[in-house]
Amino acid sequence: MLVGPSGAGKSTWAASRFRAEEVVSSDALRGVVGSGPHDLDASADAFDLLERIVAARLGRGLTTVVDTLGLDEARRTAWLAAARAASLPAVVVLLDTPPELCRARNRERERPVPAQVITGQLRKAATIGTVLDLEGWDAVHRVEHAGRESERAPERPLGLTTRPTERRSSQGLRFVLQVGRFPWGEEPAAWLAGIATAADQAGFAGLALMDHLIQIPQVGRAWEPIPEPWVTLGLLAGLDTGLELGTLVTPVTFRSPGVTAKAAATLDVLTGGRAFVGLGAGWWGREHAAYGLPFPPARERLDLVESAIATMRDLWAPGTKGTDRLPETTCYPRPVHPIPIVLGGSGERTLRIGARLADAVNVRTEQVDRALAAVAGTDVKVTVLDVPPGGRQFADPPPRQLDRYGALADLGVDTVFLAISDLRGPDDVAGVAAILT
Repeated sequence: MLVGPSGAGKSTWAASRFRAEEVVSSDALRGVVGSGPHDLDASADAFDLLERIVAARLGRGLTTVVDTLGLDEARRTAWLAAARAASLPAVVVLLDTPPELCRARNRERERPVPAQVITGQLRKAATIGTVLDLEGWDAVHRVEHAGRESERAPERPLGLTTRPTERRSSQGLRFVLQVGRFPWGEEPAAWLAGIATAADQAGFAGLALMDHLIQIPQVGRAWEPIPEPWVTLGLLAGLDTGLELGTLVTPVTFRSPGVTAKAAATLDVLTGGRAFVGLGAGWWGREHAAYGLPFPPARERLDLVESAIATMRDLWAPGTKGTDRLPETTCYPRPVHPIPIVLGGSGERTLRIGARLADAVNVRTEQVDRALAAVAGTDVKVTVLDVPPGGRQFADPPPRQLDRYGALADLGVDTVFLAISDLRGPDDVAGVAAILT
């Protein structure tokens, strides 16, 4: 039984290990009863035929490789029961292929699986391992980074750590700790290290730093410390964690996009491919005036967002060449993985820019529906900044918190940037571990 989302490489893996006659593929049968292997309209007839072929082969005691998504529990357990009835060993092969590779392969198809559908498949696949272990299969064989030889990632330079397996909760969400207040006392570096280490141990997928020049009124007082984030991320990069690291969000008005691209590429290299960039148009005039920075009207700032994303992509791309924006793209070291850009903001134009140019759009929880509508039909993810209003962060009991996050996951949210409003130290980070499982 093969298990994995569309584009995971199941058919390629099976073809290299079994005779064609032993593999019963839903895609191949769609080609028999429909217009081609990706004709989803022929799925019902293809699965009816698949069930009969599997039953006939098992009845004769023949090796049978079921090549479907394998994500449907009812079908999976029915095939397990059929193997038991035929006194045949029942083995699952789970293909743990990076989501970005699955999406890239899907885009290359003549009839791609809709973006919302593959997002659901990837979310389900991310948490299916434990379920398979409990179903009673004779063995669950995990294949990491399955794919054709030509699609394998190039070897990383010596000394770089590999990116960790993506961390998701049982609901399929990624949680990233968003740190915006810094009550670090007399030991700033030790406090920061403690927060990051606690986040890593609690199961957070990453850590994001707020990027402001003066502490904002929504979080604290103007004289409270708020460090320069890219310098601070360099400190965190030296810790032994698997956290993804970045900003949420860096205003395009603070630095030229080329300088931000250089900082992010360096961070990516130092972490072995764990950097991301949160980007925004900026909104607080006071900090710009205090630091002598221009603060143009909103329309011009959004123009800068569009230009900044294009410039960063140019500088991160392989090779050195001229573009319509830059006379040359000499930016070394290059990133060691495609650096995701998360665009913050919920305005109509911001969401349009995000759907066209970014990897994700980040909004508040009450703005999720608007964001989902804006990115419909694209591969752009929706993430949320979760700052529960009033009082202590987690006054609600864990079941109610899990219900709230489950509702976000059901809507199609990919990542929650969790801001602990009463953050004081590592113990507060450890205290939220229950909702990350």
